[in-house]
Amino acid sequence: MKWEVFRQEKAKDYHTHVGNVHAPNAELAKQYAQVMHARRKPANSLWVVPKAEIEEVHADEQGIEMGGTTQKQYRWATNYNTDETFAEEIEDSQREQEQAEKDLAEADK
Repeated sequence: MKWEVFRQEKAKDYHTHVGNVHAPNAELAKQYAQVMHARRKPANSLWVVPKAEIEEVHADEQGIEMGGTTQKQYRWATNYNTDETFAEEIEDSQREQEQAEKDLAEADK
């Protein structure tokens, strides 16, 4: 039986595929994986998975796009409709802030 081996070098690293081993059961597969993939270069952990249990999803099969399917127009200000009074309020607030800063600067003199 073929087993795929994934190795994690340090605690916060991702597991990466490093190869496979042939073994009749899970216990021997783990031992073979340790000898082959963690003996010379120590590893934080190994994942040993039966090849037959690994499933793959293709975007074409599902009729979907992977990654980026979420609509995110809300992130751009140009996608919002605002009326002119809103813009006027912002301008008024900006003028008030500038005047308050001027008054504060004059008071400190």
